[in-house]
Amino acid sequence: MIDSAITGTGSYLPSLVVENQNFEQHEFLNSDGTPFKHPNPVIIEKFKAITGIAERRYAEPNLNASDIAFLAAEKAIADAGIDKEELDYIIFAHNFGDVAHGQSQGDTLPSLASRVKHLLRIKNPKCVAYDLLFGCPGWIEGVIQANAFIKSGIAKKCLVIGAETLSRIVDPFDRDSMIYSDGAGATIIEAANVQGGQLLSHTSGTYALDEAYFLFYGKSYKSNTEVDTKYIKMYGRKIYEFAVTHVPGAMKSCLDESGVDIKEVKKIFIHQANEKMDEAIVKRFYGLYDMEMPLDIMPMNIREMGNSSVATIPTLFDMVCKGELKNHEIQKGDVVIFASVGAGMNVNAIVYRV
Repeated sequence: MIDSAITGTGSYLPSLVVENQNFEQHEFLNSDGTPFKHPNPVIIEKFKAITGIAERRYAEPNLNASDIAFLAAEKAIADAGIDKEELDYIIFAHNFGDVAHGQSQGDTLPSLASRVKHLLRIKNPKCVAYDLLFGCPGWIEGVIQANAFIKSGIAKKCLVIGAETLSRIVDPFDRDSMIYSDGAGATIIEAANVQGGQLLSHTSGTYALDEAYFLFYGKSYKSNTEVDTKYIKMYGRKIYEFAVTHVPGAMKSCLDESGVDIKEVKKIFIHQANEKMDEAIVKRFYGLYDMEMPLDIMPMNIREMGNSSVATIPTLFDMVCKGELKNHEIQKGDVVIFASVGAGMNVNAIVYRV
């Protein structure tokens, strides 16, 4: 059986840094349009204590999701040392398309994957480019699909991207707007060679009976704003409860299938959604093995980067691979877990040997 290896990583972290203090003059409202009882500094401090977010990155006005994805893809291709014309697939995970600065409507015609292929100036028509909508777990699902193509012999080299400009589809009157950010991460997935790399196991699931609309598109909390404009909305408490209930079990199922002992796991790359939630997920995961969560098992960049949806894991992984995150590194042969949860509601995980 052919193994799949991550042979190159790249990311684009926007240069515009927005600190929590930038929200002190915002008019935050409840979902029914009523004002909060507490002043903004209190709201912001409580927000930071729960999410861990102190600042986030916003894309430059002249760049869209496909642009920053292209910049991340260039780095991944160079890191892998491959010829771009040899790519069999470009899989682009996103949720809202290209949203121009100052707008809130997404543009997905042509597909963002086709736009990236165009920007890369790839001539080969057999390089198939398509988009993947799977919520925040989209990049992981893209890697799972690339692995399937490789194991079946359909492909040898795939480019998997996760990119989003969430800052452009948030309601400024919703305090949840402080969560979201922009970014792009890309990876090259290849049929493994003598240099190693092995995707050991994976799992995915969609819970849509009662949970489908935990994240949704809704109107502004300010009643006199444009009636046709919609923004990303969520039921935060329900998502938290769903995540801590379902993600640990998915991670355990994936690890058990891999045959790897939990003590061999060196790092867990989990979707950077909420610091408290992520810690609860990983603690519950280790609790399923009657173990305490090890120190430094979970790299995090949410304090500086915010939640960039599909981009959080590939950008985080790239930072660790490049030695850009203090106290975190991975070596050849290390076993890591990727795990995510998001709109749908979707859950997935991968066990990967570097």
